[in-house]
Amino acid sequence: MSDRERFNNQMHYKNFDRCFNMEFGYWSENFTEWNIFRDNGIRGNTEADRFFSFDRIDSIGGVNFLYPPIKRRVIEVKEKTQIIINEEGMLAEVHLAGGGSSIPHFIRSAINGPDDWKKMKEEHFDINHPGRKLDIEAIKKRFPPDEERDFPLGINCGSMIGKIRDILTFEGVACAIFEEPEMLEDMVETSCRLVEYALDQLLPHFNFDYACGWEDICYKSGPIVTVDFFKNVVMPRYKRIDKKLKSCGIDLWYTDCDGDVRHILPYFLEGGINCLFPFEVNSCTHPGTLLDQYDGQLRIMGGVDKMELGKGPEAIKAYLKSLEKYVARGGFIPFCDHRCPPNVKPEDYLYYLDLKQKMFG
Repeated sequence: MSDRERFNNQMHYKNFDRCFNMEFGYWSENFTEWNIFRDNGIRGNTEADRFFSFDRIDSIGGVNFLYPPIKRRVIEVKEKTQIIINEEGMLAEVHLAGGGSSIPHFIRSAINGPDDWKKMKEEHFDINHPGRKLDIEAIKKRFPPDEERDFPLGINCGSMIGKIRDILTFEGVACAIFEEPEMLEDMVETSCRLVEYALDQLLPHFNFDYACGWEDICYKSGPIVTVDFFKNVVMPRYKRIDKKLKSCGIDLWYTDCDGDVRHILPYFLEGGINCLFPFEVNSCTHPGTLLDQYDGQLRIMGGVDKMELGKGPEAIKAYLKSLEKYVARGGFIPFCDHRCPPNVKPEDYLYYLDLKQKMFG
């Protein structure tokens, strides 16, 4: 069974010879602190995937959001951090090179009202910008023909609200729901049209196995946006995208959303997103809880609690044992529920990979 056949069968509850074997990746510190990486010259996630001989999975996407990017510039350099304007116009404080892995501290958005959005939309969200036109023939050269390809290939469906949260900030998007609802809905509609434009270019030329996206719109206490906003503004755009996907035979769509997704999960599913990735356990729940609740509707990729990986072999074995029946019935590919952190000992990580292969094939 090829990687492509295995992935499709496993995610559609059909017979599969063994579990599709993949991982989400590692913190940058792992590549300097873990001897298994350092001693073998492994410097990034792509090299790590090859080193561990993981099954191949790939995706193609268009220019789905802000373009052209805003010129990055440094505003101030401090002892360990620097203040920058990033490629999305955000004023942010970030670590200097070598300062460790951490998300930026966003200080100010470039969009503080409808006038700012109007200017940003005209300059960086023009659907007719020539840079949004994809070179289909060049993309085709990167992959074998569909009839020869032996690995799953996905189409990237971007983000309807997660990237907007990025450029408005956590507080900004929460406030905009009540203070600037028309502006916020126009941002969602614009994002949807850009994704649709990319899909219209790509879908006729490839036989995709799945769709994917990024929608970090939740944290440990639930969604940043209101459930009503998500249901009434975001979900209808998912439905438009899903209609295009289904017309081309694509019925598996995952989105990367951290945090507790349970309040908005029914509207992910109704909108067409039927797979969660990488499913952060401590911010939500054990993956089996939702796989039981939405049996036959929901798939999960990820869901191996990184905290348990840090506790050593006994905890790792017990946790993988709790996943065993869900892997066996399909619709679930287990791997670390985010980038694996450096506090996990490399020898314990190798134990985890070996045990996962022994238990799940």
